[in-house]
Amino acid sequence: MKNIVPLILLLTSWSLTAATQPNIVIMLADDLGAGDLSCYGSPENKTPHLDQLAKDGLQFSDFYAASAVCSPSRAALQTGRFSVRAGVYSWVATSQKMHLRVEETTIAELLKAGGYATAHIGKWHLGYGLTDETTGPDPRDHGYDYWLATGNNAQPSHHNPNNFVRNGKALGEVKGYSCQIVADEAIKWLDQHRNKKKPFFLNICFHEPHQRVASPPELVARHPDVKQPEYYGCIENMDDAAGRILKKLNALSEVDNTLVIFTSDNGSYRTDRANNRNLKGRKTQLWEGGIRAPGIIRWPDRIKPGTRSDVPAGLVDLLPSACAAAGVPLPKNVTLDGTSLLPLFATGKLVRPKPLYWFYNPSRPVCVIRDGDWCLLADPEIDLPRQNMFLERFIGDIKKTDFKNYRLHNLRTDAAQEIDLSEKDPERFAKMKAQMLKLHRDVMDEAFDWRSLK
Repeated sequence: MKNIVPLILLLTSWSLTAATQPNIVIMLADDLGAGDLSCYGSPENKTPHLDQLAKDGLQFSDFYAASAVCSPSRAALQTGRFSVRAGVYSWVATSQKMHLRVEETTIAELLKAGGYATAHIGKWHLGYGLTDETTGPDPRDHGYDYWLATGNNAQPSHHNPNNFVRNGKALGEVKGYSCQIVADEAIKWLDQHRNKKKPFFLNICFHEPHQRVASPPELVARHPDVKQPEYYGCIENMDDAAGRILKKLNALSEVDNTLVIFTSDNGSYRTDRANNRNLKGRKTQLWEGGIRAPGIIRWPDRIKPGTRSDVPAGLVDLLPSACAAAGVPLPKNVTLDGTSLLPLFATGKLVRPKPLYWFYNPSRPVCVIRDGDWCLLADPEIDLPRQNMFLERFIGDIKKTDFKNYRLHNLRTDAAQEIDLSEKDPERFAKMKAQMLKLHRDVMDEAFDWRSLK
């Protein structure tokens, strides 16, 4: 697939030029709950920089991660495909073959072929080929000109991490806190390393507030009456780091021509439901609390400041949205699951050809779709493995499983997912059940079988 992308771009014209193509900046938090920013009602955190970003642009109430754990969400962001379709069933570990395959076409590859300078800064967690990390390709193999990354989480914690790698070279211990190290590198790239004749795509992946947490003592001291005050200090430290990056964009006079997106890879792991906006569930679970995330997009002149939307959208939509904004054609002969959000920016409405979809074998429910205000949940018909570590031998059972114990919820009236309406609305239930089964089979038929690799 990668070999045909440049040919597609040579044969296809688009109206935007490098002078008018917007810069694109994605900022992804790690394990940040849907209620962990003050603009989303956090009773504990003060996040003025991200709050201002929301005031300056569009704030979603129903924005979704692509999974309830890290790696699958990142795969969907990179590919615009449901994560299992892209071959990433769960979080990537050193003991696995699983990674983001080079055969996938990524957002960075498409934008790079469309004239963009590209950089990835921060957590990768999709595999790269260092002996102490996973065996998959690194960000350069997926279209990033420049990268600073960790294979998984910042180690041994966010403070003085020792596992950052820059363009293939391990750095050893780096002094400071991981979000500020990421912000430093992003600012340095903007100043010193990017091709300033090109628009840029900057993919920034913070580690906060994933465990093991660490944050500056003065931020921890702001939260004396809560369990794990470092968690909240991490979020406020990340907000400060995001603010530094936004300030740099302003100093470069790039604000008006820059599309900025902020969100998270899954819900919070904390059991305090306030972190996930009092929604049911948390990280690793496909209830709303495990998959709903903050979603903020700023694009001056295209998005009116102070806009709010309850239209469902998510990480899987970012690739088609970025390509539409840049005027870059989508890849041919690739099943994309996301939808461009540009019509939503213009009209407040969005037509989605297929429901949003999630599958994660340790979770119960194991599969979820969302279509408009409605979601359908289901458990596996057979007893799928529920252990945390994914093993390739699970794939056989995963591919053949059917569902049982369906539940239908109207999320507009029942965000807590307490009222099953499958019997009261049998027509809708039958329609959505058919949608789920058809979409699930389509995804599973394409999902890569890692057992085929020797």
